[in-house]
Formats: sequence, structure tokens, C-alpha cells
Amino acid sequence: MENLKKSYQTILDDNFPDEMTITFGNQKLQYKKRIWKIDDEGVQVERGLRYGENPGQEAAMYELVNGNLVLAGCEFITPGNSFVSGIDESMLIQFGKHPGKINLTDIDNALNILKYLMDRPAAVIVKHNNPCGVAYGSSIAEAFNRSYRADRIAAFGGCLALNRVCDKETAELVADFYLEVIVAPEYDGEALEILKKKKNLRIVRIPRIDRLAEVRDRIFPDFKSLMDGGFIVQQSSTTRIKSKDDFLPAVTEYKGTKYSIDRSPTAREFDDMLFGWYVEQGVTSNSVIYVKDGVTVGIGTGEQDRVGVAEIAIYKAYTKYADLLCFDRYGITYKELELTVKKGERDRSDKIKIDEDTSAAKGGLIGAVAISDAFFPFRDGVDVIIEQGISGILQPGGSIRDFESIEACNEADPKVTMMYTGQRAFKH
Repeated sequence: MENLKKSYQTILDDNFPDEMTITFGNQKLQYKKRIWKIDDEGVQVERGLRYGENPGQEAAMYELVNGNLVLAGCEFITPGNSFVSGIDESMLIQFGKHPGKINLTDIDNALNILKYLMDRPAAVIVKHNNPCGVAYGSSIAEAFNRSYRADRIAAFGGCLALNRVCDKETAELVADFYLEVIVAPEYDGEALEILKKKKNLRIVRIPRIDRLAEVRDRIFPDFKSLMDGGFIVQQSSTTRIKSKDDFLPAVTEYKGTKYSIDRSPTAREFDDMLFGWYVEQGVTSNSVIYVKDGVTVGIGTGEQDRVGVAEIAIYKAYTKYADLLCFDRYGITYKELELTVKKGERDRSDKIKIDEDTSAAKGGLIGAVAISDAFFPFRDGVDVIIEQGISGILQPGGSIRDFESIEACNEADPKVTMMYTGQRAFKH
């Protein structure tokens, strides 16, 4: 165990080349490995990535510095306009433990979500390349607070990305919790002084965050390396949904009978559907997420079956809701409450009250909308969702049994609304 702890603190030298040239047909791309000059106890040293996905895995990050790749109508962002691979010393305001591979891919996916949420203050917290809390706010401080409270458990040690300047109020909130990375377009002076007190916090400035909306519809070549040395190349995913007007009414025909949803979404439900669909662009499939009033309530990721992931997202909503109640009332986690009750150090009634209140609120799911990255093959997933008091569902549509899902919504009391996107959002 001691060796494992030590491995997390070991900085690996990598054996990857400083420069790399890749040729695709007659197109030549030149890359340069990202190296940072870091102050290590008064000594200037050069460091690349700390390590890859795990200690012991050498890794390197390369930035495209010359040329571009145009394939099947898609291309990379032109050199000099990069986001993550262009992070240099001037943008790494505080190195903390200088970045490893996961820190940077977390930043990348956080920006991948933020690019759809630039119309108002928004915060995204990512952990292991999946969002655990995403929220709008009237201010960037409120957006962070809502995103963090969406799942305090998973946010521990996460990567926070903001789409507005990090101000003093936001920094004071951030300083109360443990995060590994914070990324913002800029920091005001007081905010930096507060954040720098967290010595292991990686503080990153990416000035181009304010231009993220410009690349939301950009399609780039997406590569997946295979273990035998081959790779798959595809166009990167983008969404056809630009506003609520792009949603489609839930209508289908089965064996000559037409089925349509009885109730149209309210303005709030439309807004949450749009927000939730944008968050879905950064969630690993199979996935179902729940959102309410511009904040994620429960996020289910990477499951093999749709009803299973709908249930997992419900479980997570209940778990985080109970934990938040404990924190607000007693300043401890739900697990700490359970332990102290078990040891007889706290009255059992405290836990019973938390459980009762969580159950009554259905984990905060009542009135939320459910977002699914693919259609429901059977109505069982929809029935599971409706049972939690969900008021609306957004899904791609296209199942041969869509009529069953529509019937489930129309049979609910009160009736549940449903819209289609006409497009799935798988991400692997």
C-alpha cells in the first residue's frame, strides 16, 4: 500500500519524441510536445505530463503547430487557436501537482460542455471525464455553488470550469472545498490570492473560453486507437439542436394507429430540456440524466441497459440529496451520519428524518426533466422515470416501440410531456 501511495507522487520521464510529424495523404501535420518549466523548490525543471491515466503509464501531450487535417469535411482548430493543448506556463498560474493526462482530458470535456452554455454564467465540474455537477446561475458564484451542491460527493477532487471571470465571491466558495483543477477565462486579483492558498490546486487561465461558442458546431477528425496498431477515424459529434424550436413533438405510428403526446412542455421544461441535452454531449453512453431549473439533479453514465442507467441516476439523485441535507443540517456527510448513529454517538432519529425527507422529495427529482442520449427500446425505462415525479422527458425517438413510451406519459397523473431530438448523443 505504501508503494501505491508513493507511485501517485512519482513524476515520470517520458520517452516520447519532442516533435512529431504525421502525414495523411498529401497533408503533413507538425506537432510539438508540451513541456512546462516548473519551479521545484527553487530549481527550474522541465516537465511534461505527470503520468497517463495511471501511475506507471508514460504520457505526453502534443499541440498542433503547423499544418492542418481536412478529412471528410472536418478539420482541426487552426494552430495558435488551441484550448487545452495550448496551455503554457503563462496560463498555468499555479501548477500545484503539475497536470497528468486525466486533468487535461477533464478540462477538455468540461469545455466541450461549456461551449453550449455560453449565453449565461455556467459552471461544470468533471470527474474522470464525466460531469458530476453542471449548473447555470445568475452569477458565476451562484453557478459554481449550484454545480457543487448538485453532487458534493463526486465533486471531491474534481475539475471545475467556469465560463466567466472568477471573482472574489466565487473564489471564497471554491476555497471551502477540495478541487484539483480550476479553469476560467480570467481571475481578478483578490480571487487569485484566495485560490493560491490552496497549494495543490492547479489554477489555469484559458482566455479563449469566451470564444467557445464559436467552435460549438465545428466538426473535427476524431481518432480511436486500437490495440493492434490500427485506428478508427470519424467525424466528431455535433448536435442539430440549436434552440427549443429544433425539438420534435413525440409522435409515432404503430400498426396504422397514430400516437402523440397529450401535453406540450412548459417554458421551464423546454429550458431544462435544452440545458440537459447540451450536458448530455459530454456524458459517456449509455446515459440518462435528470435536470431541474438549470442544474443537474442526477447523472447516470456508461451503463449497458437504459432502464438500468435510469435507475442508477435515480439512486445517485437520492444519495446526493441525503448527503446535502446532512451537510446543511449537521455539517457532516451522510456516511458520517450513518457511522455515528451505528456507534451510538448520535440519535437514530436524525438519520430517520434525513431518510424521510429525502424520500418525500424523491431525491429532488419531482418536477425535473429526464434526458436520454438514445431512444427507449421498451417503456420500462420510462415507467421508472415517471414513478419519481418527473414532469418531462427528452429522447431521440426512433424506437419501434415509441408508442409505448408515449402511452406511459399520457397515462401518468399528472400527464408527463415528451419531446424528441431526432438524433442520439452517444459518446464513448
